[in-house]
Amino acid sequence: MTYTGDVAVGGAPDVRELPGLTITKVAVGPYDNNAYLLRCPATGEQILIDAANEAPRLLGLVGGGPLARIVTTHRHQDHWEALAEVAGATGAPVTAHPFDAEPLPVPVTAPVEDGDTFTFGAVTLEVIHLRGHTPGSIALLYDADGSLSGHPHLFTGDSLFPGGVGNTWGDPTRFESLLADVEERVFDRLPDATWFYPGHGKDSTLGRERPSLPEWRARGW
Repeated sequence: MTYTGDVAVGGAPDVRELPGLTITKVAVGPYDNNAYLLRCPATGEQILIDAANEAPRLLGLVGGGPLARIVTTHRHQDHWEALAEVAGATGAPVTAHPFDAEPLPVPVTAPVEDGDTFTFGAVTLEVIHLRGHTPGSIALLYDADGSLSGHPHLFTGDSLFPGGVGNTWGDPTRFESLLADVEERVFDRLPDATWFYPGHGKDSTLGRERPSLPEWRARGW
């Protein structure tokens, strides 16, 4: 089946097979959060991005394979409701930016900052800090050959969606911070073919969203 990224709470996950990486996307309730299980086909090692809710379902996706870490993209509670249960069941270390670590229900034992990289199996991910939705929001970049010339894949949490950046609650300073980071650290650096996976809803590509950047700036959200 062709991957679409269209998932619904209570529905089946969608699986994408890339060279060197398998992505499983699932929606969990009650806030229609996306959780992503990333698996290295070469070794079977996995990571989970945002243990948002429905811990038994997420643990079922993990199955018996080793879980190298759980990444929380930001501090908002709808993205970590299942974190304590999944971490307790798997023993996986927890990753988040230090600025967003304090509200989490378990200690962040593997903190990351902008530009850091980490590996699981043969897969390397780069951390991109995007300030504004929360102080410590992060995105994770997968670029198979490290050249940024192919088709990178970016997991954006609640910092970037189809149609705009994440919520900054009408605060112009936070909006400017987030839009500036998204422009400079994402759009100015990565190619149009970059596919991104947000914390809620459907996926998109940078090429599809790039023409709307001036509109986002003009409207202020």
